[in-house]
Amino acid sequence: MFWLILAAMALVGVVMTALFAWTGFQRLVQQTQASALHIAQTVAADPSVREAAERESDRAVPLSDAQLVDSDVAEYASDVEDRTGALFVVVTDDSGRRLAHPDEDRIGDPVSTSPESALAGEETVSWERGTLGDSARAKVPIRSLDDPDRVVGEVSVGFAPSRVWATVAADAAPVGLAAVFALLVGALAAWIIARRLRRDTLGLEPDELLGLALDQEAVLGGVGDGVLGTDVGGRVTVANPRALELLGISDAVGRPLAAVVGGDIAALLADDGVSGPLVHGDRVLFLESRPVNRDGRRIGRVAIVRDRTDVEALSRRLTAVETLGNALRAQRHEFANRLHVLSGLLRNNDVEEASDYLAGVVGIGPVRFPLENADLIREPFLQAFLGAKGVEAEERGVRLRIGNDTDAHGSLRQPDDVTTILGNLVDNGIDAAVESPAADGGDAWVEVEALVDGEDLYLSVMDSGVGVSGDPFAQRRERDGRSDPVHGHGIGLPLSRDIARRSGGDLWLASTGAAGRHGAVFCVRLPGAVHSDGDGVSSRAPGSNGTEEDE
Repeated sequence: MFWLILAAMALVGVVMTALFAWTGFQRLVQQTQASALHIAQTVAADPSVREAAERESDRAVPLSDAQLVDSDVAEYASDVEDRTGALFVVVTDDSGRRLAHPDEDRIGDPVSTSPESALAGEETVSWERGTLGDSARAKVPIRSLDDPDRVVGEVSVGFAPSRVWATVAADAAPVGLAAVFALLVGALAAWIIARRLRRDTLGLEPDELLGLALDQEAVLGGVGDGVLGTDVGGRVTVANPRALELLGISDAVGRPLAAVVGGDIAALLADDGVSGPLVHGDRVLFLESRPVNRDGRRIGRVAIVRDRTDVEALSRRLTAVETLGNALRAQRHEFANRLHVLSGLLRNNDVEEASDYLAGVVGIGPVRFPLENADLIREPFLQAFLGAKGVEAEERGVRLRIGNDTDAHGSLRQPDDVTTILGNLVDNGIDAAVESPAADGGDAWVEVEALVDGEDLYLSVMDSGVGVSGDPFAQRRERDGRSDPVHGHGIGLPLSRDIARRSGGDLWLASTGAAGRHGAVFCVRLPGAVHSDGDGVSSRAPGSNGTEEDE
């Protein structure tokens, strides 16, 4: 800190002194050029100079260089140089030939810089390099005594740069001394500030403070998990940004935990050594709460919050894909067997039997799944997937059937999303049907309807269960009087709804159930989910399963 402040003060002093010197130099150059212009105007107005320049301009045979050296004009110019301290006073005729010059050897030669502006009647000032080096100079036209409009020569007066720089150095010296004094004052102030900071930071240097800040950031902000800490009174003492994001809260530090996240989550976080999943909004979270003790005394709790939404969604997608793969594998095997039968019939020239056999295959589909009305599903992915689900349902004593209003054609754009949503609804329906009283009488069923409207897909799933009560999208943490935090209840539905809403659709509960007739009815709308094959489309979207109550 000390050296940083000292360097800043030194830099400011150098910049200010240089700026003053530069502006002073520009100002002195302008003043010197003005002085040169004034002297040149005086010399050009002298009658003897005007007469000599006009006479030499009109002379048919110019004077020799020796004659010009001994002329009155050369003597007059030399006298002006001595009296004004000018670097040179040069007089020319109207052709630019020197009539006077500080160096006698150059008298009679053309001038080294262009005289055109002066000979055109203009007065100019500039900083130029000539035979005597750089100079601040002025050029003034010499006019005829008889005809003032006629230019008969020019006068050029210049001053050496040393005159300008000497003045600049003299003027900048006080500024430089003031900058040095300011630097000393700044050094003293920097030393006092550094000493005060060292005392306030317990002797830690800036790099050590940076290390502490980075360590804290690595613990609280550099991890992918949320960290939430509370004191013994349940007040939030620390919450990293990830925890605030996952729990959907803000300004948590200093507030009671129950007021920040709600009573249910607060009660879960208050348990000692608890861990498990939790549905919060559209997320599936995994919470792990641990007490914090020091010297045998409880000082608070810390909770780790992890986002398991993507993992759960991916797991359900993989399950749906596995089910679909098994169904397609069974179709391929069954289809190969039927092709062998058909090939054998054709080889034996049993064309009529082959035609009848092929008609039967077309009628019942590529494989015999325990799925009622399977012919209403013409989309291959849905047909194979629901067929596989029909096998699973049959193993559990449940009939899976396709509703009479089903009209599913075309091809799915995102089969994994559709089968993930539908698979979760069918699995929940099978669970509900198994647990219903109808299962004891052997009449447990799940009904699926699918309708394609343009490129939109509508699905509905109804079961023979007892229906639902409360919010089916909320996690059920108690089941049959015992803790059941996972078990697929309250986790799959929020995930499926989230998948549907990502594509602009939705999943909703259409009916909580009708006693003695059917259980819960869930509906799904998936816009743009189907490549339409151009077949006719139905104008009725399934908000129900064709029951009288829903109609």
